[in-house]
Amino acid sequence: MFDDVIWDKLNEECGVFGVFGHADAPQLTYYGIHALQHRGQESAGICASDGKNFSYHRGMGLVTEAFGNDELDHLRGHIAIGHVRYTTAGESKIENAQPLIFKYSHGNLALAHNGNLVNAKQVRHQLERQGSIFQTTSDTEVVAHLIARSGYDKIEEAVKESLRMIKGAYALLIMTEKKMIVALDPNGLRPLSLAKLGDAYVVSSETCAFDIVGATYLREVEPGEMVVIDEDGLRSERVSGNTQRAICSFEYIYFARPDSDIDGINVHTARKRLGRELAAEAPVEADVVTGVPDSSISAAIGYAEATGIPYELGLIKNRYVGRTFIQPSQELRAKGVRMKLSAVRKVVEGKRVVMIDDSIVRGTTSGRIVQMLRDAGAKEVHVRISSPPVMNSCFYGIDTSTRAELIAAKKNIEEMRQFIGADSLAFLSIDGLMRGTGRNSDHPNNGHCLACFTGQYPTEIYEEIEDESESENHCESLSKS
Repeated sequence: MFDDVIWDKLNEECGVFGVFGHADAPQLTYYGIHALQHRGQESAGICASDGKNFSYHRGMGLVTEAFGNDELDHLRGHIAIGHVRYTTAGESKIENAQPLIFKYSHGNLALAHNGNLVNAKQVRHQLERQGSIFQTTSDTEVVAHLIARSGYDKIEEAVKESLRMIKGAYALLIMTEKKMIVALDPNGLRPLSLAKLGDAYVVSSETCAFDIVGATYLREVEPGEMVVIDEDGLRSERVSGNTQRAICSFEYIYFARPDSDIDGINVHTARKRLGRELAAEAPVEADVVTGVPDSSISAAIGYAEATGIPYELGLIKNRYVGRTFIQPSQELRAKGVRMKLSAVRKVVEGKRVVMIDDSIVRGTTSGRIVQMLRDAGAKEVHVRISSPPVMNSCFYGIDTSTRAELIAAKKNIEEMRQFIGADSLAFLSIDGLMRGTGRNSDHPNNGHCLACFTGQYPTEIYEEIEDESESENHCESLSKS
């Protein structure tokens, strides 16, 4: 997509939302996945059950595009699960849109998954050798095949057996005609929460979706936990006793909506603290602070408050730029950035500007924004990043570049500064990140996954890494830490 080419950012993973026990479950699920739209814009889908039969619809594009006509009106039931997707494993096509729907010996099965299974290729290869025929290229289908091949008759036992065979990141919603099963991986890499709406139960990747449907937050789903919801209510059990919380740090830095809470920590508040930590670590004399919209605005406010430098809207985002409105050519990419982002000349002209951003991936977009500010008359542009340098690929559901494409893996900070054309450049330290998020955990790294910064992954990594020839002994950094 054009947007991906010109906008050099980490791409969101996916979002899941489910309702059990409400007459308007499909409609509520529509509102829920709409609230999670920021987590994936390639496809959207909803599957509903009336206790006997499934009805479902999946489509490409945004939620409003996938359900652009009367598709929602055809969904019936008191149980529903929904999904918004950004491709991280499998191709971008309708066959991979979720929820995935299957028929097997015990009835119907629907799955919605946020995350990425690091051993999916190995498990899939084994299943294919045993006769399984896959219909998609999504790693989520592996889970369905494991459930279908289980020797257990009870769906709960089949799911538990399947979860013990997969590795990596998963926030899973599994639905039969009469039950909803919710599961989170032993490291809790992705956020997942439970709520109540009257007598109904609601589950969501982010708490912001609860506010949209009027649900009351109950609690987080715990790492390694499986929750079963049926006509008898909600019950929980541990699938894995070997749990070690490692929530993705970028949920706080970039991915989650500012009005969401993760582990009881408000995302906007955490980002403001990241900005304050950044101000303490990397102050600079300047006239104005601005943030790259939207995810960096909170950190920019925190930086401004800590330094006393005024915060201004020096950069404005155009929210009406289509995702695929033009096929890119090299000479049009810089114009594409300007179509999505504009500098406010009267704010930055003649000023020393501190530009706050949440990350630098390849560095190309950062360079274009710096130049944009200079073209608008900025006298100096000082770039401050509210995360440590991203030096390693993510294998847990975030679409990062290969390590060879990550600028921080190839250049030091001074070389990066020269590349983007800034007067100065500084990143938040790992200690500053952990202080800023405000997590208080007995687990390593205060319960964060820091793999993209440190190369120390919380699980084994099974995938071969492409384009890693430049990195000596890189395989050693992929062993379980």
